[in-house]
Amino acid sequence: MKYDDMSWHTGAAEYPKELPKEAAATHTGMFIAWALLSGLGGELAAEELPSLQARSITPGRFFYDQCDGKFVDEDLNAEGNAFAAAYFDLDKGAYLKDYDRVLCAGVTTAYEVADTWENFDKLKPRLDRRLDEWRRGVLGRTPWWQFWKYGR
Repeated sequence: MKYDDMSWHTGAAEYPKELPKEAAATHTGMFIAWALLSGLGGELAAEELPSLQARSITPGRFFYDQCDGKFVDEDLNAEGNAFAAAYFDLDKGAYLKDYDRVLCAGVTTAYEVADTWENFDKLKPRLDRRLDEWRRGVLGRTPWWQFWKYGR
């Protein structure tokens, strides 16, 4: 199964023409780097883990170089795939909404978010929380006493 492909973004009419194609790798690179560093990676990704652990390559660059700009089920283990299916799904998952809330203030499009470890560190707590919610079976469910809250 393919979760994302850079060509889906760079080939879209709304992709900013002034940005390099690598800018389409940042949002997915952040998720994949987090998943691999969180123990959700597949066997094929294990050999590439040291470059992420050492932060010698940025998340987007890792996705672009090591994954050829494609996020597929082989990149994750069984738990990682189950979580990605529920959370990362580009059409009905909450990942892009969380990404926007955490990293997109002050930019015109999500593609303008800088591919940096500083931005990864801002996003990581939200992803950790979402994984915990998913593991507890409450991902996407607002408790009845917080029905008025927006943007958890």
